[in-house]
Amino acid sequence: MPQISVCVEMVYDDEPFHERIPRAAAVGADAVEFWGWREKDLEALETAADDADVPLIGCTAGGTLTEPDEADDAVETIRESIETAADLGISALIATTGPDQDDLDRETQHETIVEVLSRVAADAEDAGVTIVLEPLNTAVDHPGYYLTSSAEGFEIVDEVDSPNVKLLYDVYHQQITEGNVIQTITENVDRIGHFHIADVPGRHEPGTGELDYENIFAAIDDTDYDGYVGCEFSPSDGTDADEAMATVLEWR
Repeated sequence: MPQISVCVEMVYDDEPFHERIPRAAAVGADAVEFWGWREKDLEALETAADDADVPLIGCTAGGTLTEPDEADDAVETIRESIETAADLGISALIATTGPDQDDLDRETQHETIVEVLSRVAADAEDAGVTIVLEPLNTAVDHPGYYLTSSAEGFEIVDEVDSPNVKLLYDVYHQQITEGNVIQTITENVDRIGHFHIADVPGRHEPGTGELDYENIFAAIDDTDYDGYVGCEFSPSDGTDADEAMATVLEWR
């Protein structure tokens, strides 16, 4: 079974930030991830993780990948994030595409995403960091975002053609956007570098909605995937975060 990481931006968002890390470790999580690093006290973050004996394994890269005029800036932003991730021992650097540009056709935006990721791929390889490109849903959470389809995400990964550029498959987002979760995972697992999980509807803990996570975990376990599954959900009303994590950790 893949190891379980906790996105402390969501699961333990009622705690001061650096106190979330030992709490995640205490409940039995294998690792911790977060979103943006630029506004964080990285020294305190690293100290908290070391003291809790839990690795930091994921953060976001930043940058807009859909606008050709911003491609150079996006490359420099991601390169800076690769360097920071490597310094922190972070293995998965989460890349989002940015918005669908109203004045550009999708082919141009797709090509720009491929260009940006291709330019930083060697940097990621040298640093031992995997860039994981994340499709998001536009129906509920991220209206106006460019990349919604896992199919297009896999096309981008194939076109970049680097072992250190893969897809972040967020089960919650892809259930809303397209469904067919287990077949998509099992047929494309070699192009997936990280998972996120939450239930639908509500983006709460597994077991609160329509997704059969016991079967989804079993399907992932039947593949050769050896990365992390990240818990990126908000505990449902009246549910303690530790309680919300309990079922997920039982499936580990």
